[in-house]
Amino acid sequence: MAKTAIVLGATGLTGNMLLKMLLDDERYGHVTVFGRNSVELKHPKLEEYIIDLFQLEHYANKFKSDEVYCCIGTTKAKTSDKDTYVKIDYGIPVAAAKLCKENGIDTFVVISALGAKKNSKVFYNRTKGLMEAAVLDLQIPKTYILQPSLITGEREEFRLGEHIFKIIMNFIKPIFRFGDLKRYQPIAPETIARCMVWLANNDHDAVRIKSKKIQELGEQIN
Repeated sequence: MAKTAIVLGATGLTGNMLLKMLLDDERYGHVTVFGRNSVELKHPKLEEYIIDLFQLEHYANKFKSDEVYCCIGTTKAKTSDKDTYVKIDYGIPVAAAKLCKENGIDTFVVISALGAKKNSKVFYNRTKGLMEAAVLDLQIPKTYILQPSLITGEREEFRLGEHIFKIIMNFIKPIFRFGDLKRYQPIAPETIARCMVWLANNDHDAVRIKSKKIQELGEQIN
């Protein structure tokens, strides 16, 4: 029997690639997207709900599938207000995980960030760390938290700091191939998406998947 999946954040760089992978995957017969904006894609497997993601809990009766993939995330440049930032990076993933628990969905795969730590002094890392802790507290049977390094690729919005960092990275990238520095090597969004699908369809001992392991697992799907 074909599986069903829910994707949150499908208009983003990684989420959109993930969505297309799931639609092309014969193992999946139906993919539901919840988002603020349309993915502007027509497909017989695709069902889309344009909603206020801050009120995701109001759609519990629609939030039913075999797997849930959460690719929600923002940046300080895009969301400068800290309260709104927390509502996005903490509130939406945790609300989705609670619906998984409520509706008996056993697989929840969510993107966090390298360096996430609930007691970090860095606001971004602390928010991600608190999200991870809240998700794990729900004890969804098959939970995977991906912690990627800098995600490469072109986004619709221009981020000056990230753009400058990527230029620098192009010059120093070779040094990230050695030793402990491998964990900080930039990673492609399609690799993250492939890893998410692999994790949902295979067993893996670790719950938190570091960037280096994401790279390894993502390469197992061509």
